[in-house]
Amino acid sequence: MSKVHVVTDSASTITPEIAQRLNITVVPLKVRIDPHAGLLDRLRSPQTKTSKIYQDGAELDHEELLLQMGSERVHPTVIGPTASDFRRVYKKLSQRTDQIISLHSSASLSPVCLEAHKAAREFMGRCDIAVMNSETLSLGLSILVREATELAAQSLPLPDIMREIRGIVRRIYIVLVTDTMDYLEHSGLISPTQAILGSMLGIRPFLAMEEGQIIPMEKVRGQDKAIDKLADFADEFTYIEQIAILQSTSYPTDKTKMLKDQLESIAPNLKDLPTLLYGPLLASHIGPDGTGLVVFEGKEPKLAF
Repeated sequence: MSKVHVVTDSASTITPEIAQRLNITVVPLKVRIDPHAGLLDRLRSPQTKTSKIYQDGAELDHEELLLQMGSERVHPTVIGPTASDFRRVYKKLSQRTDQIISLHSSASLSPVCLEAHKAAREFMGRCDIAVMNSETLSLGLSILVREATELAAQSLPLPDIMREIRGIVRRIYIVLVTDTMDYLEHSGLISPTQAILGSMLGIRPFLAMEEGQIIPMEKVRGQDKAIDKLADFADEFTYIEQIAILQSTSYPTDKTKMLKDQLESIAPNLKDLPTLLYGPLLASHIGPDGTGLVVFEGKEPKLAF
């Protein structure tokens, strides 16, 4: 029996260099970019604008997309990879392995898991393919992928790797705030009335990922209080194995500088506090002005007797 091969999608932060070094297959997302369908935009520019489809990474730069979302109010929607895309990937991999774990971005936020399941069914009896809903994305998904890769390198069988990964899923947390209400409304996370009032009053919803869904938890007023709320969330953890800031630019903003200062005072022992650009899947739900945290909760150290 061959070692388990790990497959994921580009909603993770696994770079091509890491993927090659660790022998991970990353299937790129397909993203449709739709023009803003707002009434005022239609009145100003009544001519029909067409949607375009891009392959994540090769044809779509995340920072350029976020800038375009901010200036032109375009809406990205993840529409793939499709079952056909996964079928080609699994067929190629099945020639050199009989065990695959396919770890993908939250099934509540994209169709990727569903399409992977469709393709995996066709390989029953030829290759054991386990498609897992990570219930997360970005660094959260990358943590699971790297853990699965380490377990596979130890020659653990597929059921054991799946069991370990399910346990790790419960230790990954994502919380977010955003300045842009219309994308939350477009995603159905808040009502049109809430979007209008939030914009008028400077109220920002504090969002958390729970069981793969983005849930509005409470309201905060003003940027400073929103950043304080993110820092307070991190402060609730006794042990943090890994933490990162999510933002919409490749350079530090005033918001992320403020958040980083607070986090460094909360957890001075953390060696690394990266700032990561979030991708089109998260952008499609929270817009181009989001700030967030990914927290990988550490385990309580075992006492030595």
